[in-house]
Amino acid sequence: MCGRFTLHHSWAEVHAAMSIIPADDRGRNTGARYNITPMQDVLFVASDIEGAPAVMEGQWWLVPHWAKEKPKWALFNARSEDAHKKPAFRDAFKSKRCLIVADGFFEWTKGDDGGKDPHHIFLPSHEPFAFAGLWAHNDALDVTSCTILTAAADPAIAHLHDRMPIILKDEVHAAWIDRGTSVDEARALLKEHRDGELVSNRVGRAVNSNRAKGPELIEPLPS
Repeated sequence: MCGRFTLHHSWAEVHAAMSIIPADDRGRNTGARYNITPMQDVLFVASDIEGAPAVMEGQWWLVPHWAKEKPKWALFNARSEDAHKKPAFRDAFKSKRCLIVADGFFEWTKGDDGGKDPHHIFLPSHEPFAFAGLWAHNDALDVTSCTILTAAADPAIAHLHDRMPIILKDEVHAAWIDRGTSVDEARALLKEHRDGELVSNRVGRAVNSNRAKGPELIEPLPS
């Protein structure tokens, strides 16, 4: 599962770290975000109508192209094992795959006092990365949206949660968003991930509020 994530790097740093970002998009002005929550707008990379990578923006909570109203059930994550068969996701899995840009995410464990202890999870180098995602545009509701694909957690962080978002390797980014990539080929690409590289820090409970902001949200607690 992935219910919160971060993107505090500048867009210039994202561009430098991810070769899929178009050269003419490196000057985008973005602010640091330490507590991105479902329903907020996020940036993602997908193929445009001509097949070239393009940076897009949409809400993090998928609204299928056929929906007559915004779904009330949670569609900010999609299980990678069966997303290609589920009505909410199967059309997007065929031709609207995307890369959702991030540099960390949160999971929670139960504290000794019964409260929720948050953990910030990231790559050791703290570099930006891309979640495997799906996107859609609903003409009737005039909304562009996306969801993050998840899989069983890597053993290194399975003690935090049994599910985790899929972080794709840079070398498969282009094939993942290519509309010519078949469903079976795309499913195979999901195995080309960086999930085994992740590390985590326990952080303060301030991030438990979806209104919390600021770099202190990812500061590790003393061990």
